Amino acid sequence: MTKHFFLIWLAGIPGVAAISWLVLPLLLEGRPLPAPQSVISITSAVQSALLLALAAWTGAKLASQVGLHAPVLQAAADGRLDMDGLRSQLLPGVIGGVLGAAILVAFARFAPEQLASLQERFSFPLVARVLYGGITEEILVRWGLMTAMVWIGWRLFQGGAGTPSALIVWLPILLSALAFGALHLPVVAAMLGPLPASLSAYIVLANAAFGIVAGFLFWRYGLEAAMLAHVIAHLGAFAFTR
Repeated sequence: MTKHFFLIWLAGIPGVAAISWLVLPLLLEGRPLPAPQSVISITSAVQSALLLALAAWTGAKLASQVGLHAPVLQAAADGRLDMDGLRSQLLPGVIGGVLGAAILVAFARFAPEQLASLQERFSFPLVARVLYGGITEEILVRWGLMTAMVWIGWRLFQGGAGTPSALIVWLPILLSALAFGALHLPVVAAMLGPLPASLSAYIVLANAAFGIVAGFLFWRYGLEAAMLAHVIAHLGAFAFTR
């Protein structure tokens, strides 16, 4: 378990670095700061790394108990290359990524005027979208949060016996997708100020739509399929909205 935890945590660290040193300075540009930018970036990175560690440990501890897994990363932690596990996730991941890109493009095309104007003025660096969105967010939301929700439901409603029922898995997929959507609100609010309820709902639901896709992929195929889909979604959306 220790190697598995450490490898998954390590996979998410580049995303933490990208957010702390590439995105955060853009969000804080022109604002009065309580401390030097370097101190704020380091503090943000440490906090995010600790939260990532909690998510990585939660998944490493609980996922296998409820039939969730990251087969390629688990094999790598054991010193093996699981080509069969990788191949089984490629097609679902690509399909999920294309669907995710379509969702992101539609989200951008039909965004409310206030959000559309923000998207024209500000764009996250692609490397941050891929590393943080594609890898780190999947560890935080699917591997950590969704796994914990499934495990709690399984313990409460099945007494920890057998395989979790579809309902016990689907509810965490939906709830973690909504949480994934809500995670985007602070960034938008930092740039726009207080958000109207209608705009907040749009941001949450639009991002939750892909969260459902990623949650399903994690459940049925493995964490790597969700990661692959998330990476492809960002690459595809970037290509079509340039």
